[in-house]
Amino acid sequence: MKHTSVLLHETIDLLNVKPDGIYVDGTLGRGGHAGLLLSKLKDGHLYAFDQDEQAIEESKINLKDYLDHVTMIHDNFRAMKKELAGYGVDHVDGIMMDLGVSSPQFDDPARGFSYRFDARLDMRMDQSKEKDAYFVVNTYSVEDLTRIFKDYGEERYAWPIAKAIAARRAEKPIATTFELVDVIKSALPERELHKKGHPAKQTFQALRIEVNDELGALDEALREALDLLNVGGRCAVITFHSLEDRLVKQTFKDYSSAPFVEPRLPLRAEQMEQASFQLVNRKPITAQEAEMENNRRSHSAKLRVIERIRGRE
Repeated sequence: MKHTSVLLHETIDLLNVKPDGIYVDGTLGRGGHAGLLLSKLKDGHLYAFDQDEQAIEESKINLKDYLDHVTMIHDNFRAMKKELAGYGVDHVDGIMMDLGVSSPQFDDPARGFSYRFDARLDMRMDQSKEKDAYFVVNTYSVEDLTRIFKDYGEERYAWPIAKAIAARRAEKPIATTFELVDVIKSALPERELHKKGHPAKQTFQALRIEVNDELGALDEALREALDLLNVGGRCAVITFHSLEDRLVKQTFKDYSSAPFVEPRLPLRAEQMEQASFQLVNRKPITAQEAEMENNRRSHSAKLRVIERIRGRE
């Protein structure tokens, strides 16, 4: 399936792209958002990150008309400041992140992301990394599996699923996605198997987040991104599930709130420290009906944007 960028125009419009600005795409993917941003640059430059080497190779083709204005970096966006420093860049005019797994990753059976295809358990966004879903499923303790299923998948049957996995792997390793789906189904009450949605969805989400340390990487990347922004620069983030959105919402709230000051202190207004950022949209932007009809993966997307208003001259 061809990947269709979610909230494409909303994201680029809210970045207020300057033709001579320096921008970062933390999640290049197949270059959908990057292509629209690059079309607005004249003397500016885009630094684009992706931990999936295949995505970078495909983006070189998709963005062939803009290669003079884009530098593609094979790394996780949590390494943003270090990688940019290597190019002499220590501040930028805008940053965007489109989180989650791209359609080509989900739809490539060999990548082992999906419960829809039978494949070896993998789920690595960066194929050079050692830890994959096979390792997690077959070596983590019941307690650790329960924790990640509960925390990252919000799975109410985390403990029974973890116990079922341990029992099955004691006979032989759980090697494929379909084998894991069978184990998950065996641990669930009959009524759960007939509910809307796939019974393995939340467990697979939890494993993917664990394998790629998605929430840890996002937390680091957000803080690095906000530190890099020039005054007037914006950071736009698209999330696809509640765990990501909660983290982005809380981080943006923290950065856009003035430090607490004891009300009894005798300070004038001009002496009180002000917040360095402001929220561009207080409520998340979601896809319009037309987009949701054409792209089912846009249904859960939420866009939040924050702007630096002081603190870097």
